[in-house]
Amino acid sequence: DDRSREYIREPFKATRTFNKYDVKARVNGGGLNGQAGALVLGIARALAKTHNEADSALREARLLTRDGRMKERKKYGKKGARASFQFSKR
Repeated sequence: DDRSREYIREPFKATRTFNKYDVKARVNGGGLNGQAGALVLGIARALAKTHNEADSALREARLLTRDGRMKERKKYGKKGARASFQFSKR
């Protein structure tokens, strides 16, 4: 996907290291957007470790913040996380 590819290039654009690195990564789990986000976070963390001055640029571009949203767990006695079984009086 072209949008995902552009999103993955963001850490390099923020640190002005666009053609200086080759990245080979394997990502599994989640969807395409989630995988792209995980890859961006990994690249950003690696760039922040190798270049001390890149940290502020990456933080300003909000590339070092992890998305904390996760799937809510299924509760016992319920159909899903919040959905219950249909209630019947009779």
